[in-house]
Amino acid sequence: MFPYTERPTQSEEQEPMSRSYLERILTARVYDVAIQSPLDPAPNLSARLDNRVLLKREDLQPVFSFKLRGAYNKISSLPEEARTRGVICASAGNHAQGVALAARQMGIKAVIVMPRTTPQIKVQAVRRLGGRVVLHGDGYDEAAAHAAKLMEERGMSWVPPYDDPDVIAGQGTVAMEILQQHPDPIDAIFVAVGGGGLMAGVASYVKHLRPDIRVIGVEPEDAPTLYESLRRNKRVQLEQVGLFADGVAVRQLGKEPWRICRQHVDEVVLVNTDEICAGIRDIFDDTRSIVEPAGALGVAGIKKYVERGGVSGQTLVSINCGANMNFSRLGHVAERSEVGEHREAVLAVTIPERPGSFRQFCQAIGQRGITEFNYRFADPSQAHVFVGVQLNDGLEERDKLVASLIEQDYPVLDLTNNDLAKTHVRHMVGGHGHMVENELLYRFEFPERPGALLKFLTRLGKRFNISLFHYRNHGAAYGRVLVGVQVPPAQRGTFLEFLDKLDYRYHEETANPVYGLFLS
Repeated sequence: MFPYTERPTQSEEQEPMSRSYLERILTARVYDVAIQSPLDPAPNLSARLDNRVLLKREDLQPVFSFKLRGAYNKISSLPEEARTRGVICASAGNHAQGVALAARQMGIKAVIVMPRTTPQIKVQAVRRLGGRVVLHGDGYDEAAAHAAKLMEERGMSWVPPYDDPDVIAGQGTVAMEILQQHPDPIDAIFVAVGGGGLMAGVASYVKHLRPDIRVIGVEPEDAPTLYESLRRNKRVQLEQVGLFADGVAVRQLGKEPWRICRQHVDEVVLVNTDEICAGIRDIFDDTRSIVEPAGALGVAGIKKYVERGGVSGQTLVSINCGANMNFSRLGHVAERSEVGEHREAVLAVTIPERPGSFRQFCQAIGQRGITEFNYRFADPSQAHVFVGVQLNDGLEERDKLVASLIEQDYPVLDLTNNDLAKTHVRHMVGGHGHMVENELLYRFEFPERPGALLKFLTRLGKRFNISLFHYRNHGAAYGRVLVGVQVPPAQRGTFLEFLDKLDYRYHEETANPVYGLFLS
């Protein structure tokens, strides 16, 4: 994070422009399309952080994002003659839907140029709102260039996503509502930063009326646009940005947002992907709503701010700025949120390749829940396992666990902060077994409770060697485990007796063609 203290002089800032923004925001036309979104308490998060956390619910807007505020205010400010020719923008996300809805409300045509790579769900959403979609190029830059060409040819009016005073003023109505809804003291407001339109609108309004309130930007570690600009004291352009929080994946702040932010933003907090995913989960736990990654930046920033400074007893506001989440991303979010909340350690551990070693390893871990276990036979002397372990006391417990395993002569590599391991390797552990004889493959289901996995391994004992193992806790009532076991033909009867006494549901998968293609 970067506390920004070197301010421009009053002449550089042109203070009358600041007063102009107060007037612009107070007179902005947004409520023909936008709702005054609620400012909801987050009781679970507040109790955990020992602070009062309030959520500004822009995820409840008609297009599930604050973007329609700025779009409508901009379009409504156009002269009548310009409106008759229609409006145009380039966007693959929330701005596109905001422009389409605003234009429909005003009864004018809107052309939205979107990259060909835009997911169909977003294309269809714009079309349902009455926008005419033009698909062009493989990325935003190509789409924007084509939109500029169409604008010149057709005489349409451009609706910028953030670098425009009317757009900034429209977004600033979010801050106006926050101060109206909570006239009591507020210590800080946390704002996601992409191109800077929302941040500029919020900061200009809050700092004019309540300069005691800290305005704090939140950005992903891999898209630190405002952070780097403040650090270098100039508007910078990043070479590349991460795309997980695609709603803020902008390489450079707008000129006008930068002019305002450099004067009014108190600091910027950077958060990683795991912390963003944990923020999504925190919001879900308190509201039963799912926000997009950019929409959870405010909450992720609050948590990091509190952890860094030991803050307690304060009132902290997060702007949940959007909820246009692709359903297919939910699995990834759920998986990474555990690490982001410091509730899971991800480790690579080397154990002896002999019967009973899995059980001994589980005993070494103790009474902690195992969230994941991936293994495939590869070497006759050593087994490398990829294991997830549930934590109750966060980072301190993780450090103690690693130290304990090392004391017990287990080589350990902590992968908790290794993005390659968490994103890819955990799903690739395995492959075809070599030198694996007499292997049988079984699926098991057992009640998901602490000790269930250890019970399974204890009953298996040292009679049979495990040659493949995959388990992942998915939060369901029953755990699902895939196990490869080496069972010589003469011991098949004994093994079946063991299965019957185990009292867990099981299904043999040895004849499954997938096993033959990828594992055996």
